[in-house]
Amino acid sequence: MMDNHSSATEFHLLGFPGSQESHQILFAVFFFFYLVTLMGNTVIIVIVCVDKRLQSPMYFFLGHLSALEILITTIIVPMMLWGLLLPGMQTVSLSACIAQLFLYLAVGTTEFALLGAMAVDRYVAVCNPLRYNIIMNSSTCIWVVVVSWVFGFLSEIWPVYATFQFTFCKSNSLDHFYCDRGQLLKLSCDNTLFTEFIIFLMAVVILFGSLIPTIVSYTYIISTILKIPSASGRRKAFSTCASHFTCVVIGYGSCLFLYVKPKQTQGAEYNKIVSLLVSVLTPFLNPFIFTLRNDKVKEALQDGAKRCCQLLKD
Repeated sequence: MMDNHSSATEFHLLGFPGSQESHQILFAVFFFFYLVTLMGNTVIIVIVCVDKRLQSPMYFFLGHLSALEILITTIIVPMMLWGLLLPGMQTVSLSACIAQLFLYLAVGTTEFALLGAMAVDRYVAVCNPLRYNIIMNSSTCIWVVVVSWVFGFLSEIWPVYATFQFTFCKSNSLDHFYCDRGQLLKLSCDNTLFTEFIIFLMAVVILFGSLIPTIVSYTYIISTILKIPSASGRRKAFSTCASHFTCVVIGYGSCLFLYVKPKQTQGAEYNKIVSLLVSVLTPFLNPFIFTLRNDKVKEALQDGAKRCCQLLKD
């Protein structure tokens, strides 16, 4: 505990409750998830870069989405794993806490902007196929990705700055496995209600600002697919959108529960569970979602595996 006139210069992450044995089991599980996430998303980035069959806007965006998934899990999981190995509380400096929270929120916001752009890309591909290559040309794709990254990082400067303007004098123990904003605000002796409300409004604008184009795009996509006369044509059109749609449902569903709430200082256990969905489960599932449902990606992976086997034999 701290006195009422000083602010924390470092924080102790309480992490997960339980015995050392349960921590070791959690470490093994999360370490496995992390390795698979790194390998799976890296493989997607590599095949998108080297395979000519995947040189299209859809896979260009997919490569950047995989890079974002690697970043968002790497910002959180290594610190979480280190905390599971330590016998006591994990200490994090104020500057490291600021950097982690900012990068986590900025990369997450960038991902939502990119998911919205991918929905529009699928709309053009299904509803306006003859003009697809003209509308979604290389310069447009690069511009969309750059804007997504810039928007993601610029939009989170003020919320993180405002969070760390408060005096954290109640305690310096954070009941979380990373520097969660809600748990940080719980430690403040100041009145945080106005800042929490502004942050809530910003979260609503960011999430729904990218969700609305997705909903509109898929409304037109579904309408167009239903008008296709042949069952095989409908199935082929739907398969080009199924992976992205699955990713949208998982990503938006978990983040709506985590961030779009007026009171940021919600229960620690609730925040931990939803944070695990965002930072561990979603990046882990991403490679499987896009490989198991996409014939071109599966073919590229199979050809890559055959080349590797031939190289090993030679």
